Parts: sequence; structure tokens; C-alpha cells
Amino acid sequence: MSKLSERLKLYNKSLLPDMVKLKYEGMAENAFRFYRGTCHIFYEDLAQVKQFPGSPSTWICGDLHLENYGSYKADNKLVYFDLNDFDESILAPTAWELARIVTSIFIAFESLKIEPEKAYNMAQLFLKSYATTLAKGKATSIEPRTAKGIVCDFLTAAALTKEADILERSTDKKKKKLVLTINDVNHFKIPKHLRTALMEHVQHWIEHSSDSPYNYKVKDVVFRLAGTGSIGLKRYLFLLKSTNTKNKYLLVDMKQSRASALSPYIAIKQPEWQSEAERVITVQQRMQNVSASLLSATLFEDEPYILQELQPVKDTIKFKLIRDRYRDIYQVIDDMAVLAASAQLRSGGMNGSAIIDELKTFGAGSEWQEPLLKYCFKYAGKVKKDYQQYLDDYKNGVLE
Repeated sequence: MSKLSERLKLYNKSLLPDMVKLKYEGMAENAFRFYRGTCHIFYEDLAQVKQFPGSPSTWICGDLHLENYGSYKADNKLVYFDLNDFDESILAPTAWELARIVTSIFIAFESLKIEPEKAYNMAQLFLKSYATTLAKGKATSIEPRTAKGIVCDFLTAAALTKEADILERSTDKKKKKLVLTINDVNHFKIPKHLRTALMEHVQHWIEHSSDSPYNYKVKDVVFRLAGTGSIGLKRYLFLLKSTNTKNKYLLVDMKQSRASALSPYIAIKQPEWQSEAERVITVQQRMQNVSASLLSATLFEDEPYILQELQPVKDTIKFKLIRDRYRDIYQVIDDMAVLAASAQLRSGGMNGSAIIDELKTFGAGSEWQEPLLKYCFKYAGKVKKDYQQYLDDYKNGVLE
């Protein structure tokens, strides 16, 4: 067994075995999908680098890559484009977040067969736009009225998506009652005793939590598969029905939380969170302009979970569809850089993060950009080699 496979099996051993098989299958799709599923390896390698640009400590989402930006419906019912995955969030050196996203540009663009020169230009653009936004010291947000280009089209379409459309995709009618579909490849039936316990737990959340929707009753629940890095965690989808509005339903996602993949490699003192779920939603609320609807933390059978309203499944920019449209790609990368800087500015000065003035000073400097860019370009080459090793191991059944 290769050292790579040993690292993968060790990290994933506490996850659901049947789901981990699906995770490994997904990671074999291409180098970018492999990269998304190996966040822990990225930071384990980064922690061993001796020559790496210094940077202020700030709150980071931890697993920032091109597909961890997307649309979501916020508490104020508006649709935003922003960072949207905070499972690995932690207080860490700013440059670590940048290394993760810039490396993802090199890997994703090669997987899409976009020329290396364009990939390098986009990586440079990301760092430049990020630094410029940070130096200004003012966070910004992107929603349909302020978006440009392809992001504007994307958000406009997302805003027009009706709750009924999402509900229709996720449910079936059974004996004149609405139930969650199990014909969806990402939905799985769960044992009766667990189903009952989950429904009772979420009903209790509805009745006693200030973050829950009012006047709803839990009608159904299924196991839900989503993402890449998070496959193997326990995750459930609930169907809720209004008790005072006819034919009104809600879909709620409940996802298990575990420690950030970065935590073994970060020496910076962290807050004493009540649970890993509290960590995730607290950092998410700090970094996003407006938080996702129904965002809440809960404990089920002594394990932490995050609850939130289900977001549309296809909520990320599909670069494959715009790979020949250079101007559109330019605008998207520029927006992503601005949002990364804005998220760090919003959370500046909180619980150990560098204050805004420190972040402005870092952004105004340029000496760190070229070394960071070179590291990411070189590491992308390592990821490609690791991916080939992974494919060999996967095809030979080493990971079974």
C-alpha cells in the first residue's frame, strides 16, 4: 500500500464505510475531484514547508476552492453569491487559505483543458484582486443587483428558482401524501428506529429553538449524499410541512460536524467551542455577509450537527460551460477574490483574528504574492502525481 493510501484510510476510518466507498469512487473522476477530497493532505503537506510567506492570522473557511463558492438563500430571503462551505473553518494564517484556492485554480483549469497560461494569469488575478480588496479595508457582497457578467446571470436564475421546483425534485407523492423520494441517487432509506429518533429530534428543535421555523411538523427523512470531502459524514434531509399554511413545505439539511482537517497543524490558540457545529456556524456567520436560512447547531445522540434550509443542488459556477469565455472567467475569478478578502475583513479582530489595519497592511504589500504563486504552481504538480498514484491504488483495490 502506498503512503498516500495509508494517509487516506487513516483520515477516513471514522466515517461511514459504505459512503467512503462512494467518496473514493468520486475522487477517481479527475484530479480536481481528488483535490477536493484530500483537504487534510494539502494542509499536512503545507505544515511541513519551511519557506512559506508569513501572513496575519485570520478566520478562514479552510477548504476554499472554486466549487466552494456558490449561491444560497439567506435569512433575509435574498440570494447571495459567496463562500458557502465552512466545515474546515479555523483561525489560521491568511496565506494558507490563499494557497488552497490558488492551487485549485491550477488543478481545475487543467482538468477543464484550459491553457496553462490562462490558469497562471487567473491565479495572478486572484491574488491581485484579493490584495487590493484587503488593502481597501472594506468588505463587499454580491447579490443580483450588484453582480456582473456570468455571476449576475447565475444569481438571477437562482433567484427565480421556486421553492416548488426544489420540492418537486426532492419528493414523490405516495398515497396522496408528499414524501422524500428515494429514486434520487443521492437519497437513501434509513432504518425505522433511526428514522423515528431523527424525526423526534428535529420536531423538538422546531418547537424549542429560536433558529427554527415556526409552525412546522416533520413528515419524512432520508439519508442524503452531497459534496466530495464531506462524503462519509452522517447527513440527513427532512421534509417539513406547515401546520397553518396549506401545501407549504420546507426542506432542511442536517449534517454531522467533526474537527477541522487543519486542526492538527495549527499552533494558533482557538476558542473553546461548545461543539464542532458551533464552530462552523459561528465562523460562517462572521465571514458571510448574511447567513443561510435556518442556520443552527444541534446535538443528536451526542454528536454535533448543523441544520440549515436545503439549498439548490446546482449552486456553483460551472466552469466547464464557460471555459472558452475568457472575459466571463476573468470576472468570476475577480469576484471570488473580492469575496475571500471581504470574508476575512468581516471577521477581522474577532477571537484572535488580526484587526482590519493589520489585514490592510498585508494586502498593501506585494512581496508575498510571487512566492505564494510559485508554491501553488509547484504543489499542483504534486497533486497531479498523487492523483495518478491514487488511480493506481483505487483500480487495484487497495482502498477497499
